[in-house]
Amino acid sequence: MKNKIISLSILIVMMLTGCKDAIPGDDYGVYIGAEYSELPEDASFDVLVIDAQYYTADEIASLKETNGEIYSYLNVGSVESFRDYYEDYEDITTGSYENWEDERWVDVSNPKWQEFVLGELAPQLIEKDIDGFFIDNCDVYYIDPREEIYAGLTTILSGLKATGKSVIVNGGDAYVSRYLDENNTLDKVIDGVNQESVYTSINWDEGTFGEATDDDREYFLDYLSRVSDAGGEIYLLEYTTDEKLACYIEDECDAHGYHVYISDSLELK
Repeated sequence: MKNKIISLSILIVMMLTGCKDAIPGDDYGVYIGAEYSELPEDASFDVLVIDAQYYTADEIASLKETNGEIYSYLNVGSVESFRDYYEDYEDITTGSYENWEDERWVDVSNPKWQEFVLGELAPQLIEKDIDGFFIDNCDVYYIDPREEIYAGLTTILSGLKATGKSVIVNGGDAYVSRYLDENNTLDKVIDGVNQESVYTSINWDEGTFGEATDDDREYFLDYLSRVSDAGGEIYLLEYTTDEKLACYIEDECDAHGYHVYISDSLELK
């Protein structure tokens, strides 16, 4: 999943609580691209995901007056050129990121990167009193499936988990599946997963949405079932302008006990 602060952000603008009417939900809100002043005045979610790097501690305290847990986006597998630390770590990037010209994959096995994430980024976010981390781009292991990349992700995730904060991994099924195969538990690295496009698909060339293939849907539902059986919390992000499909997705997630947010746009504004 790609959540951008400047160039492109995912704002979930619609959550269906029934198939008759599309109304804002209060279960799970993802506003990673929004600054504090851009959030809805009546925002009230059980779990609200923001990029806390761009929020003050006072702003987060204010959000906690009307919201439950506040999770911060944290990109551990790649680095974006708009981050103020990009030039410090450009030398340990490993390749370009398809569809994202302002971003490069990073070598998560490099101690320099691990120390930065665990020793600087995470503590800065914790000081602002966040409740958990929304971790992006563990798919770096799918892109570069070396042992050292797997070990590097494990070092980072276990370090974040050791802070006592909750950890949700966005995507990263290749890593999560292997870890679960080898350990029969996820307790030391994550608390749950967020998976995009289980039922829907994105046509990047045309900027349109469609339905996921049967094979993709079956794969991800089996994967999410394994994570759920292991005690992990499940969150879905889906993209569609088809109200009938959105209602179907909502009903399916209700039946499985999964959290879901359904968006009709990838754009923040």
